[in-house]
Amino acid sequence: MNAVPQYDPLTFGENALKLRTFRQQVLGNNLANSDTPGFKARDIRFADVLKAQLEGIAPSNAVNLATTHSAHIPGKVPQEDPRLLYRIPNQPSMDGNTVDADVELTEFTKNSVYTESALTMLGGTIRSRMSAITGQPS
Repeated sequence: MNAVPQYDPLTFGENALKLRTFRQQVLGNNLANSDTPGFKARDIRFADVLKAQLEGIAPSNAVNLATTHSAHIPGKVPQEDPRLLYRIPNQPSMDGNTVDADVELTEFTKNSVYTESALTMLGGTIRSRMSAITGQPS
């Protein structure tokens, strides 16, 4: 039997809300570029990215440059966000755009509902902690 990891509700809520906000931006970008030739729709695997964040695994979007001499200054080259994945289109368009407006709008709406629930959960966690600190019911 696998043990389910326990996370602090405040930390979980904060990370979930930040990630939901990030996903909303990604989905909004997809919708905004639905008519842009060659644009490739992106998304994240929410559960996988949230789990990695809660476990302290930070995404690295930079590649370290090799140094060949001890006097060289180490450097990094930025790359795109490794959390972003390309969405596989149901029906690719002739101009190379992979955005399906119906899929994106559905995901955008679902993510909005999940964001509202994350806000509600985080608010409840904060109220219960304030109640515990002050000794007064929330």
